[in-house]
Amino acid sequence: MSVKILVVTRDEEGMRLDRWFKSHFPALGHGLLEKLCRKGFVRVDGGRVKPNTRLGAGQSLRVPPEVSGAKVSETPTPKRIKPELIKLLEESVIFRDKDLLVLNKPSGLAVQGGTNTEQHIDGALPHLMFDGDEKPRLVHRLDRDTSGLLLLARNRQAAQGLTRAFAQREIEKIYWALVHGVPRPSKGYVDLALSKRPAKFGGERMLPAEKGDPDALRAKTDYAEITRAGQRFSWLALRPLTGRTHQLRAHMAAIGVPIVGDPKYRIDSADTEYGGIVEKKLHLHARSVNLRHPMTGAFMTIEAPLQGHMKASWQHFGFDMSEGHDPFGEA
Repeated sequence: MSVKILVVTRDEEGMRLDRWFKSHFPALGHGLLEKLCRKGFVRVDGGRVKPNTRLGAGQSLRVPPEVSGAKVSETPTPKRIKPELIKLLEESVIFRDKDLLVLNKPSGLAVQGGTNTEQHIDGALPHLMFDGDEKPRLVHRLDRDTSGLLLLARNRQAAQGLTRAFAQREIEKIYWALVHGVPRPSKGYVDLALSKRPAKFGGERMLPAEKGDPDALRAKTDYAEITRAGQRFSWLALRPLTGRTHQLRAHMAAIGVPIVGDPKYRIDSADTEYGGIVEKKLHLHARSVNLRHPMTGAFMTIEAPLQGHMKASWQHFGFDMSEGHDPFGEA
């Protein structure tokens, strides 16, 4: 084993040192990295650094034997991604240029892995390089059962731009949902803090926070009714102004119109009686996104068509999808 000198690439510009090591040497623990930095064994351009140091393109990074050895740098063998999933994702691409890749994610497909989840988008990213030089990067996520727009960055600079835009709320996302009942008023604003609590049947869910709750997270959502099927179902457009876990699902349940097919946030057992009208699957779809291109600055609007059970439900009710255009416009 010997010291290695590696050069930070242009695509790694601005990356934190600890994340750089996690990317190149995934088996290296954070505790060991801190120790190596503290003792001066890891250096950038000959100088001492900390794990949170930001890297610059062209810098020389000293990698000591403790890291570059075969035992530490071994990468765990990933689970084999099924060819069917790769084909499905290739067919789900609705936009692609040299910086961005946009998928229309099917409902039921996990974005990232977890317990008993071996087939997921994150694991398939090396197969979605197309004509690029590196695998795409996730910059946000959708719940497994939510369908629709998923933005991916095809290089580090685009990832940094998109991550910054999401953090600064410069990207507008609009979702379509089929809900039980009719909201009152038909167009409004939900400003209701949420707090993560254990769910009755296991797991966790977001609930309206009580006054003084130290775990409360501010959550805001715009909603607008587009049309309805009698008094039983409504088609809503939802615009999250914050990005809390399950925010749209929790907010709709809180105002009395839970999203169809969402057992975690239903109000009572009566809301699960569909009578064969629609499938018992979550009816929430990331319909559109308005953003500025992270590299060119050009304004973009991208839309994801409905698919699967939601498309079938819209056809059953005779909803005209053109009615959903610009639901939050002034006119």
